[in-house]
Amino acid sequence: MKINSLKGMNDYLPAEADLRDYLQSTILRVYKENGFSRVITPIIEDIENLDKSEGGDNLNLIFKILKRGDKLEKAIEEQKFDELSDMGLRYDLTLPLSRYFANNRANLLTPFKCIQIDKVYRAERPQKGRLRELTQCDIDILGSDSYFCEIELIDVTAKALLEIGLSDFKVRINDRRILKELLLSFGFDESEIASVCISFDKINHIGLGGVEEELRNKEFSPAGIEKFVSFLGTMPIDIDMLPNSESIENLQRIISGVKQICNGKYSIEFDISLVRGQGYYTGTVFEIESNEFKDSIAGGGRYDNLIGKFLGETIPAVGFSIGFERIFCILSERNSQMPKTKKRIAFLYDDFFTAYTKAQDFQAEYDVTLFEKPQKLGKFLNRLESQGYYGWITSDELKIFNER
Repeated sequence: MKINSLKGMNDYLPAEADLRDYLQSTILRVYKENGFSRVITPIIEDIENLDKSEGGDNLNLIFKILKRGDKLEKAIEEQKFDELSDMGLRYDLTLPLSRYFANNRANLLTPFKCIQIDKVYRAERPQKGRLRELTQCDIDILGSDSYFCEIELIDVTAKALLEIGLSDFKVRINDRRILKELLLSFGFDESEIASVCISFDKINHIGLGGVEEELRNKEFSPAGIEKFVSFLGTMPIDIDMLPNSESIENLQRIISGVKQICNGKYSIEFDISLVRGQGYYTGTVFEIESNEFKDSIAGGGRYDNLIGKFLGETIPAVGFSIGFERIFCILSERNSQMPKTKKRIAFLYDDFFTAYTKAQDFQAEYDVTLFEKPQKLGKFLNRLESQGYYGWITSDELKIFNER
């Protein structure tokens, strides 16, 4: 039997679990204080839903679940190898939420403002920052096409990040309709736009040359590629440099609105290079980038067509997701301390029942863990101190570790 967790899936020590609980509870509290309600969906979805969700490269990372019994045997016998799976683990929380809303909208307010804090699964090649099991913290507004939704999501997400101790960040925002209009003007066909955007989304990782090479490998029009690459060579591009359109005006209203309510606690800027890889995005897309760590810590956008795949009608929707695992890594490396949490102490007993009763006297101020008094007390105290305990009790007196 193997004792290590699977690659890309982590065990967490008590101190790490405490930090994760604190971060999630703080984010949840901020979300709820701002009027969002929590929902919970299963981690398993119908494979047809996942395959048709336009999740970009994530569709190649789905953990698929084989059919069982006779159905699996029949698919193998008939050599229908593309029909071996009927379910899969969700790769994000947006597709399950879209199905949830389609199924429950008769019992929900519209617009529906909801929270999801839960695990998702991706068949990634494990490396730092890329896990196979990860937690996402999402807020979404379903049923409204108002640009006020974007403003609200951006500021509430920023409030949550500020509350957990991240302050030096900026919001980057774009609208995929702007990019679509540009690509059409360069000569790309509408059917090619999604694939071009997937390649363009990698520009910060593979550079302009890498994007050009990928587009040529996809055998798009050389003339279109040349015009697009030439345009990108002029970056950064100010929004006022682009021809006026409805999507430009909408984006300007969002940027202005966020600046109006954020009170200078963070900045927001237009970034034509921001695409985001999921194919289900239909309009605005946005990310929060840490200036300190030069990395994205939250992202989202508008996905007005995804719920319609279930209902056969257009239901506007927009959401924002905090990259919880990235933030957890950042704060762990900082050795961040959790504010306003009770210190943990150990009650070392000879008589369990007496200690259990006395421990309750300390529980208002401390988290108290009971241990039978060990024979090698010094060694055990060292282990307690290394695990983050504040002190210990052997009778009625609290002894503090740093006072030893």
